[in-house]
Amino acid sequence: MNPYLEGLFLQASLILALGAQNLFVLESGLRKRRHFFVAALCTLCDTTLITLGVLGAASIFVQIPWLKILFGFLGVAFLAYYGLLKLRERPVVSVNASDGDAEPVSVALVAGQTLAFSLLNPHVYLDTIILIGGYSSRFPLAWDRFVFGMGASTFSLIWFFGLSFAAAAMSRTMNNSKVMRCVSVVSGVVLLALALKLGMDVWGWWG
Repeated sequence: MNPYLEGLFLQASLILALGAQNLFVLESGLRKRRHFFVAALCTLCDTTLITLGVLGAASIFVQIPWLKILFGFLGVAFLAYYGLLKLRERPVVSVNASDGDAEPVSVALVAGQTLAFSLLNPHVYLDTIILIGGYSSRFPLAWDRFVFGMGASTFSLIWFFGLSFAAAAMSRTMNNSKVMRCVSVVSGVVLLALALKLGMDVWGWWG
């Protein structure tokens, strides 16, 4: 198979699973909270990590095993904290939601949240740097490894912007405080469940 398509399909198999990052992108789209900026930043993070993996950065986690555990603890703390915030949240829905941001919020705040969801999860490093980076080593030519990485990055771009656009398109029919309260509760429960799952993984790594 063409290296580009191999990268595209491998990333598709990894990114489609429900995770905290996808949930954050989805909710940002539903609330129209700088959702395209969120999608762009998530794509940038994925592309950067995939590039590092293709360049051989996977050896870092082999040489420094405690680094994965550190990111794990930080990820558990962040997911648990944000999950509890979601459970307590009382969304205020804009009556005149336009095609722009329905819930204006600072770029700095959104950027910080997006980077946290994208980078404070050790599984993202396992998927991008170790799995994708490790798989790219099967290509003897540097150009083929680069093309493979571009294929994986392309699917991240398609996925995040597609998810954000679809969620924003649905926001008109969900522009209701009760519905958005349900979204917050579901998000909170899922995030706490992910925090628990990640915590169990980190405990296993620690042992």
